[in-house]
Amino acid sequence: MAFSRVPLSRAPLCRHSYLSSLLPFSFSHLTLSLLPNRTRLNNLSASLSTQEPAPSIDSSSANPKQSNRWKPMCLYFTQGKCTMMNDPIHLEKFNHNCSGELKVSSPTVKQTRSQQLDFFLVLDLEGKVEILEFPVLMLDAKTMDVVDMFHRFVRPSAMSEQRINEYIEGKYGKIGVDRVWHDTAIPFEEVIQQFEAWMVQHDLLGKELNGRLSRAAFVTCGNWDLKTKVPQQCEVSRMVLPPYFMEWINLKDIYLNFYKRRATGMITMMKELQIPLVGSHHLGIDDTKNIARVLQHMLADGALLKITARRNPGNPENVEFFFRNRIR
Repeated sequence: MAFSRVPLSRAPLCRHSYLSSLLPFSFSHLTLSLLPNRTRLNNLSASLSTQEPAPSIDSSSANPKQSNRWKPMCLYFTQGKCTMMNDPIHLEKFNHNCSGELKVSSPTVKQTRSQQLDFFLVLDLEGKVEILEFPVLMLDAKTMDVVDMFHRFVRPSAMSEQRINEYIEGKYGKIGVDRVWHDTAIPFEEVIQQFEAWMVQHDLLGKELNGRLSRAAFVTCGNWDLKTKVPQQCEVSRMVLPPYFMEWINLKDIYLNFYKRRATGMITMMKELQIPLVGSHHLGIDDTKNIARVLQHMLADGALLKITARRNPGNPENVEFFFRNRIR
């Protein structure tokens, strides 16, 4: 499967408030995060300053002599909070080009099947006790390009500060992103408000659909994210489960039925498809990117993605699974 480099494109910023998430910003396709697990993302807090946010710019055009060497992704930028976009030193040190390696070549696109949906929302949550990270990549089902990205770190609501600090140090400290998490994490209910504004901006939600997705479906690596964790977090946050979380596509089940072999997780699928692991495993935005790469590979091989699980609207705890052969 061939991927080619593409220039950074402009896309919207989602800010903290519901309405301001509709403001324009230089925020594009995908985080480029090639950091080995043993390497720390040093001084990421440098991308957050007390000055007002800089005007949106394309960092690649601002620095035409930009080299191809790997640079750590600015995780403030992925959340629309980088205020140093006019600082050439910062731009030289940190990557702000989210298009990454996920642009698919034209010959590869021609091999794909026509899909029943227009967009896939690749989601991979992080956090066993409470959700800590909420990353989503929006893929065009026809071109396989990443249209946009939504990424937020999530602050637990039912844990003490001491427990949160221990939790984050154990989860993110080893890969050096604990500081950016503390600087940017917001409560789950705020994340959902901003996520809904982001979906509305992309015409993925409509009043006539009673809050359900239009022309799109979530794609997860397993059922845990939407079957188990989101409902648990909604209960902890005292929220009603949003209707757009009622159905999803489990990529493991699609993989099993398309290739006729089992893959228990993302790593197994990547090894079998000979896709190298990129970034830090269990950093949600990196895992989401790797799942998207598996999805692109499967689409290029001719896979047809269908809904694999749906909740009963009258009894949301009751989930119907549509594939007889599925990963349990």
